Amino acid sequence: MAFRLSNNLVGILNFVTFVLSIPILVGGIWLSREGVTECERFLDKPFIAIGVFLMVVSLAGLIGACCRVTWLLRVYLVVMFLLIAAGVAFTAFSFVVTNKGAGRVLSNRGYKEYRLGDYSNWLQKRFSDGKNWNKIKSCLADSKVCTDYSQKYGNLNLSSQEFYKQHLSAVQSGCCKPSNDCGFTYVGPTNWTAAAGGGPTKSSNRDCDLWKNDQNTLCFNCDSCKAGFIHHLKRSWRKVTEINIVFLVFLIVVYSVGCCALRNNTRDNHYYP
Repeated sequence: MAFRLSNNLVGILNFVTFVLSIPILVGGIWLSREGVTECERFLDKPFIAIGVFLMVVSLAGLIGACCRVTWLLRVYLVVMFLLIAAGVAFTAFSFVVTNKGAGRVLSNRGYKEYRLGDYSNWLQKRFSDGKNWNKIKSCLADSKVCTDYSQKYGNLNLSSQEFYKQHLSAVQSGCCKPSNDCGFTYVGPTNWTAAAGGGPTKSSNRDCDLWKNDQNTLCFNCDSCKAGFIHHLKRSWRKVTEINIVFLVFLIVVYSVGCCALRNNTRDNHYYP
């Protein structure tokens, strides 16, 4: 008997998914073997897990739809339903934890500054505790975010007023320069001097005592650096959430077509055992 349209469509979609899973799996294996730093190896296990998962699920859908293996197609649809439910839960959770927090606008400054307390408690606990932050701090150092920032603005030979008009990223503003509260005098992008009379300007901001002109320290231990990283993560997470919504719509369509394919399998097996 000729395959039904829904069976063919499920087979085609899962074949495409199977092909896409191959570079994801290969990329994860390459990262695990060729990654030099801990940051480069950070994504190897998730990539491998996603690649294997997509490969197994797509094979189940492909065989179940095209070979009329009803029990395998049922398993495929159960997994798809759980994946849709997990996607909806993740999307809702993402909107909740990324709803709070924004950069604070400063007078006569082109950049914003960031405060750790402005963001959700979950993000603060997850990314600013000592153990996790040490790993993140190491990744920031490996990425040379402040080194590139120093070279870029240092080569421009900007005056203090010209520098204050620059548009800095959240990480650059939080990690590569002291807080505006400290009242430090600008000498260079990563070189600031304390207020006249020695010592930082009196401020309730404890980051003022943590700032160092040393290129390996700067403000990597500051709450502002943690806040800048969380803000960057928040924006990236929002983009992922938007993509996830599109992916959910795709999954729902595939699930609906899969249900039609299962009905065709059940009917064909009934009439043609």
